[in-house]
Amino acid sequence: MTMLDVRNITKQFGSLVAVSNVSMQVAAGELRAIIGPNGAGKTTFFNMISGFFAPTKGDIVFDGAVVTKVPVTERVTMGMARTFQITEIFPELTVRENIRIGVESAQGLRQRFWLGSGHRAAVKRGIDEALTLSGLTSQADRLVGELSHGDQRAAEIATALTLKPRLLLLDEPTAGMGEHETYAVANLIRRLHKQSAYTIVLIEHDMRVVFNLADKITVLGEGKMLAEGTPTEIADNPIVQEAYLGKAE
Repeated sequence: MTMLDVRNITKQFGSLVAVSNVSMQVAAGELRAIIGPNGAGKTTFFNMISGFFAPTKGDIVFDGAVVTKVPVTERVTMGMARTFQITEIFPELTVRENIRIGVESAQGLRQRFWLGSGHRAAVKRGIDEALTLSGLTSQADRLVGELSHGDQRAAEIATALTLKPRLLLLDEPTAGMGEHETYAVANLIRRLHKQSAYTIVLIEHDMRVVFNLADKITVLGEGKMLAEGTPTEIADNPIVQEAYLGKAE
């Protein structure tokens, strides 16, 4: 089953064509990586998938529904969640409190001043589930601002998981991390993909992460599709080697 079907999308900003006629199909349960050099159009492409930008041309289909003109909030309700390159959480709150905000929002409880025992129990279950999935149970009552960069990223992913997404979009999840933190976050993404069967699309610059996690890789260059295939196919592709991988060595 196809979870995400991007059909010939283009995005123009005046005379600048940031993305030109790019298509991509992602199967349910797949982990797809999007790579390319700086200026390749990756973030613009991601912004169109998640609804922050509307395509100038083309369509986006999510789980069989055309969402090209559907706003971000409705895409979230439909089961699409996204994290950002710069961590988007509340550093002055604990991990548990950040996750609670996500759980209460997902359950439509954010505007309620009092919760009955049934709702409190449901919120607790949601928090505990997100903590377990993200491996942050032992860090639950620490302020997010005190955590390592890797654990802050895990907390952001945990908050996204409270939305029960069928498609998880991760924008450079290991950006700015050292070796140990990169390894920890990559392991978290692997667990979500392999053990919990999340459909995941990620933008990533670290080729070790990409080639160790991805089922398939989409390569963009100057706003166009350069190549698409398995990690082995991409590694052996001379066009990709010249345009991107070779330059990264």
